[in-house]
Amino acid sequence: MNPATTTAPIPKLSIGPGVIAIDGPAASGKSTVGFAVAGLLNYLFFDTGAMYRVVTWAALDQSADLGDADAVGQLAETIEISILPVGDAQDGRHLTVLVDGRDVTWAVRSPEVDQNVSTVAAMPRVRAALSQHQRLIGSQYAHGHAGMDGIVMVGRDIGTVVLPDAPLKIYLDAPVTERAQRRFLELQKRGKSTTFEQVLADMQARDRIDSQRAIAPLRAADDALIISTAGLGVQEIVARIVALATNQPFNQ
Repeated sequence: MNPATTTAPIPKLSIGPGVIAIDGPAASGKSTVGFAVAGLLNYLFFDTGAMYRVVTWAALDQSADLGDADAVGQLAETIEISILPVGDAQDGRHLTVLVDGRDVTWAVRSPEVDQNVSTVAAMPRVRAALSQHQRLIGSQYAHGHAGMDGIVMVGRDIGTVVLPDAPLKIYLDAPVTERAQRRFLELQKRGKSTTFEQVLADMQARDRIDSQRAIAPLRAADDALIISTAGLGVQEIVARIVALATNQPFNQ
């Protein structure tokens, strides 16, 4: 991925009916729900957060100074990122993430990346590079592409910045303690050594940075449907979104 080195506004692109934007804070269920919705609708599932994680991981891997926004921004503009379907992988992933051909799908979800990704995502040059790439992908799949009928794009600013004209916008949320518990159990399952207290502290810090950053802060779009995932089953949430996407009635 080599987007142009610019912070100029990205031209407004035509967004068709086959676009669902799902935003929300960390561990709110975006990936799980979005992946299931995409599968039912034959849409491409695209987790934009993975791209910010890749840049963070790459900066850490190269021992780059995370306080040098220009250096990290240049990395975001030049790194080769590929976001692919799951393929034959059977390890619970929702997509495959490659950096220069190297599979880093799980490496980018390490606690160290968790602790630093919001700082990287708040950098204007990083956001400009990745948002441009994300918007182009959204426009490409909006009317069907490569055998897919549309796209489900998840992140933190999809409905507000990346695809503000998406016809269906969802904002998923849940109490931070519940979200931290989900992430803690996920890390435990992958054999990562951490504590719930540390995961909770990291998530609280990330929420604060994401919601208070000057550029593209985390918030629900004015026309987004806000769904609290606390106490709800994944299938119930998925069914509701699919009903909205297909203009079908939904019995709560």
